[in-house]
Amino acid sequence: MALLKIARMGHPILMKPAEYIEDPTDPALAQLAVDMFETMFDAPGVGLAGPQVHVSRRIVVYYIPEDRGDDPEPDAFPPTVLINPVLEPLDTVSQGSTSVMREACLSLPGMSGLVRRHKRIGLTAQNLQGQTIERELDGFHARIVQHECDHLDGIVYPMRMDDLSSFGYDSERPELSEDEE
Repeated sequence: MALLKIARMGHPILMKPAEYIEDPTDPALAQLAVDMFETMFDAPGVGLAGPQVHVSRRIVVYYIPEDRGDDPEPDAFPPTVLINPVLEPLDTVSQGSTSVMREACLSLPGMSGLVRRHKRIGLTAQNLQGQTIERELDGFHARIVQHECDHLDGIVYPMRMDDLSSFGYDSERPELSEDEE
């Protein structure tokens, strides 16, 4: 296991789409996932995408902390690996189908801002055994996956913000609080 260097906003690898993974069962990919989890937990964070660790491949690792999950079962959201994820909004952009919440990112340490995301999404991906994963996600779970999958398309969360006035260093903006619409 190894801690990987996290790319920061502005690095070219974060600004381009990541490459499709042909063989999700490649043992080197499994080792990358282990190293990504170790890096994510050390940072600490709840999600990490390949480009964030200087690997332009379509892989995401994440987990839902027990206090943020919507399921009463404590292990309902174990650490998860997604290979070549594809997302589909399950709602429209009409009022009530999106929410605005504060987001942060390991590639923008110490900063956060308010980002609008779909409340419900469909997810199709593969796991490290090459099996297809199909799920409907909502709430915080959907938000994390949308955030991490954005990294696979060269998007960092400030690009999704409606209003940049909420964006800044957390240490300089103590009046900022988590908002939802």
